[in-house]
Amino acid sequence: MTITKRQTNETLRSDMWRACDILRRDNNVGGVMQYTEHLAWLLFLKFLDEEEQERLAQAALGEGEHYEPVLQGDLAWDAWAGPEKLATWRVDDLIQFVRGRLLPGLSTLTGSPLARTVARIFSDESVGDQNVVRNVPVCASGYNLKDVLTIINSIHFGSDDDIYTISQVYEDLLERMGAENRIAGEFYTPRSVIRFMVDVIAPQIGETVYDPASGSAGFLVAAYEAMQPQERTSDDRETLQHRTLFGQEKKGVSALLGTMNMVLHRVATPNITRTNTLEESVKGSVSGRFDVVLTNPPFGGTEGGHIQQNFPVKSNATELLFLEHIIKKLKHTPDARCGVVVPEGTLFRGGAFAEVKKDLLEQFHLFAVVSLPPGTFAPYSDVKTALLFFQRPDRVAERNPLARHETWYYELPLPDGAEEVQQGQPDSGRALRRGTCGLGRVAALAGRRRRAPFLLAADARAAAEKGRAASADAWVESADDLKARGYDLSARNPVLNEREALPHPAELTARLLERTRELTSILENLHAMVSNGDEASNGD
Repeated sequence: MTITKRQTNETLRSDMWRACDILRRDNNVGGVMQYTEHLAWLLFLKFLDEEEQERLAQAALGEGEHYEPVLQGDLAWDAWAGPEKLATWRVDDLIQFVRGRLLPGLSTLTGSPLARTVARIFSDESVGDQNVVRNVPVCASGYNLKDVLTIINSIHFGSDDDIYTISQVYEDLLERMGAENRIAGEFYTPRSVIRFMVDVIAPQIGETVYDPASGSAGFLVAAYEAMQPQERTSDDRETLQHRTLFGQEKKGVSALLGTMNMVLHRVATPNITRTNTLEESVKGSVSGRFDVVLTNPPFGGTEGGHIQQNFPVKSNATELLFLEHIIKKLKHTPDARCGVVVPEGTLFRGGAFAEVKKDLLEQFHLFAVVSLPPGTFAPYSDVKTALLFFQRPDRVAERNPLARHETWYYELPLPDGAEEVQQGQPDSGRALRRGTCGLGRVAALAGRRRRAPFLLAADARAAAEKGRAASADAWVESADDLKARGYDLSARNPVLNEREALPHPAELTARLLERTRELTSILENLHAMVSNGDEASNGD
């Protein structure tokens, strides 16, 4: 399949940034998170309206099935935001309509799956009630809203160049949102990390790809872009567009941002379900297994007992429950595989963590662990992270049974000069994320480890002792060694001598932060137990 190179519409690009400036100056949506979400839901409704108009036109010409639009009456774009209607609105009436009629109407849509998807995006996740409108950001000034709507009306979603331009602006906004707001880390994973993980896992058309914490859908979009050149037939395109990419997201704003990101990258069916992934019980058999999982689940959170009861190994650590969910949701097929971001604490913690890691090593071939440098996710997270890559062991067991028990480690060093930038500042995060671009040269090595037999750990050590190590940053560990360490999967480079193996100070502080978080979690549990005991005593 030949893919046409798209070009940036510079006029539209300038207009889109002008729209951001208009929203940024508004009294109600001045923060980057607010104006990005505001722009996203307006773009989403405009795109949805154009798609519905096209389906209606096809049905009228007999080229498609009868279509009942989701946005009807005064909810249709032209009825409230089209150029002709926009010219007649009094600014106060426009704001009143959006708050009092449009958003409540969208949150209570029923009927088709698309209508229910729209309703879930605009209804309140905190109460789970479709009749309660989510706190969607809306301009304080009707003049500002009219100016932004005028710009959006100039967009032609049927134009590849327009779509490409908006998608670039949108991705820049998502990155800016991550850089300027620490809690926005859930929306944005550095694109260099995403591309690397997709390159290693190499999803193929015909496989299903799942992200259980999809956020802004960066992994799903990258997987789509990686698979698009594989299209050879109309069936391939139909499969990729409608039956390949699946995500789940708890928060309405994240689901909106992710859905819009997929739409802007020409994914016809953004299968993002708004739900709390951890509410699904994975104790027994589960429904909806997948060939590939690519994800950066939230870490650092704690879950209550009603969530923990859904898992074979109980823990209040959000990141561990997501890992259990992933293990259960991968298909029992030879090529089922996963790439996942984890905090370093997941690698070295014992107890419930060790139990889950034991299960992972028994059920899967952990073929690669890539240790990322501190600050990769700065400024919205200072926690040091690693990438785990694992797959069902069938293929590697066929090619080399011994390789089934080998794990390839790679420790990505800090980029040159990164230690000179103050940790926690935006420039530090950007510098370190630029350093992760070096992952590109590692992807081929990690991918080869997935597909080909391994160098045995013993041979790797012997080669290192003879000075034949390929890289001081890469080595191989055996499953027996990992088991002997109590399933501590931390990166411990055997190639370097004790002096050389001393970690960078930024790495030490990142580990201290993780240990502190672990201790805090333990103390919180202890406090809850003691408090409950006191309450029980006082009640007697």
